[in-house]
Amino acid sequence: MDAPLLKVTGLKRYFDVSPPWLNRVIERKPRRLLKAVDGVSFAVARGKTFSLVGESGCGKSTVAKCILGLHGMTEGVITFDGVEVEDTASRIAMLPIRRRLQMIFQDPYASLNPRWKVRSIVAEPIRAFGQVQEREAVLHQVGELLRSVGLTPADAEKYPHEFSGGQRQRISIARALASRADFIACDEPTSALDVSVQAQILNLMKDLQEEFGLTYLLISHNLAVVRHMSDSIGVMYLGRLVEVRHGEALFEDPRHPYTRLLLNTIPSLEIIGQDRTPLAGEVPSPIDPPAGCHFHPRCPHANQRCREETPELLRVPAGAVACHAAQEARI
Repeated sequence: MDAPLLKVTGLKRYFDVSPPWLNRVIERKPRRLLKAVDGVSFAVARGKTFSLVGESGCGKSTVAKCILGLHGMTEGVITFDGVEVEDTASRIAMLPIRRRLQMIFQDPYASLNPRWKVRSIVAEPIRAFGQVQEREAVLHQVGELLRSVGLTPADAEKYPHEFSGGQRQRISIARALASRADFIACDEPTSALDVSVQAQILNLMKDLQEEFGLTYLLISHNLAVVRHMSDSIGVMYLGRLVEVRHGEALFEDPRHPYTRLLLNTIPSLEIIGQDRTPLAGEVPSPIDPPAGCHFHPRCPHANQRCREETPELLRVPAGAVACHAAQEARI
């Protein structure tokens, strides 16, 4: 098999949420660390879509921002196209890689500068990475990018407030393509849009992926979107990956109890009248997560081993799962 375009190994990102130093000294309290991402490893094949799903606050967006360099890493290794990405490296040395990594943000109303015209927004990556300098050539490239996402070159002279939410997200996609990126992290790209517009944006993303050979990291809590877009899927819970499966395998044969409970929340006409197991309990605090398997306080299959020993991702058909109960055939 070809080497993956992106490989993440042992990624950790902790945030210091301690009180000020003087308060800690007076009150004799230790530092407090919020473990947003706690040892995540996965790989994304070239030209494919890898999705991260899970409840809000599980660390999905933090993983994407670490890959893009928007957050530094506490620990771990990120390798892109065979080159290790270091957040401490000089910006100039990392420019060839940074150009190939782009992001589509969740809120198209907040991610576009309201004071800039669309031509300036889309042209910024072109100028920043020195691809084209002549004004006419830049404007021509901006027009072609807008046309590729279903807008017109004339839209370049408008401001973001003159567009609908779906059109603004198309502008965000054009901006991500402007640097000729290979890899795009999509952080809930349709969650802020009307349902009628979501399918248009997703189909546009699939068409662009086929046309330009793009690789996507899709962040979402919408399992219908994930099923439509993904080649492989990682399920996150409290900063850890609990299951990684290929495509339909996750939906047809989920192995982790948390994955099963997530899938049980999907509305379906086929199971009307059947009893459903609700996802009980609250997500524990990432500042003080449970020992062993983080999911054990909410898991109906937990035993003493689950409470004491952290499960590792082990191979199963079409993927891997981190669950003692699944590995011991207790579920």
